[in-house]
Amino acid sequence: MTPSSWVTAWAGLVPPGATVLDLAAGKGRHTVLFTGRGHRVTAVDREVSALAASATVEVIAADLEDGSPWPLAGRRFGAIVVTNYLHRPLFPALFDALLPGGILLYETFMEGNERFGKPSRPEFLLKDGELLDLVRGRFSVTAYEARMISQPKMAMVQRIAARLL
Repeated sequence: MTPSSWVTAWAGLVPPGATVLDLAAGKGRHTVLFTGRGHRVTAVDREVSALAASATVEVIAADLEDGSPWPLAGRRFGAIVVTNYLHRPLFPALFDALLPGGILLYETFMEGNERFGKPSRPEFLLKDGELLDLVRGRFSVTAYEARMISQPKMAMVQRIAARLL
């Protein structure tokens, strides 16, 4: 359960005491990273059996793609972390869930990844520059990459660390 090197590198942008949303949390690798840094975390995933609620972790089971209402309506977070997940209709709600000055750490697959395996369908792959286009005018970008990576496996990814204006 090693955290993403991108998320680890930019985790220090998250202010002390900020509550973190780990969206599509999977087995909780980023939940563990941020609770270890002293943050309260809300972990959301469709399958939550690998996630453990505690005094510092709230676990929410939610299918984010079945048309159900956004499970975090009215809630705001100091940081949002998303890795290896893309469902474009969520971006407006996701951005609205950030407090002013909040940090977005996002990393997922982009076009070109199909040559390495899954995901390979266009609806699961960011287009060239798509993350930058999504945050333009709303965020201050600290770091951005669109590149091939070799760890944890060969993949084409886009990743961004940005602060909501």
